[in-house]
Amino acid sequence: MEVTGLPVGARRNEDIALDLMKFVAMTTGYGKTSGTGVGFQGGGAAAKPEDYADHLLELYGKCLKAVGGK
Repeated sequence: MEVTGLPVGARRNEDIALDLMKFVAMTTGYGKTSGTGVGFQGGGAAAKPEDYADHLLELYGKCLKAVGGK
């Protein structure tokens, strides 16, 4: 797949936001259903897997906004 209009090595905001979300979720335990994370528990514990997914989607939206996406 060829992407035109992007300089070599350029990344889309969505990709950067996804990496940021992964980093925050893994290092803080954001939205985890149980256990403890390093640092703060950023959004509370999720009771069900669906809640965990909702927390991650909310975090992705915040990350996308932070990197200048829509």
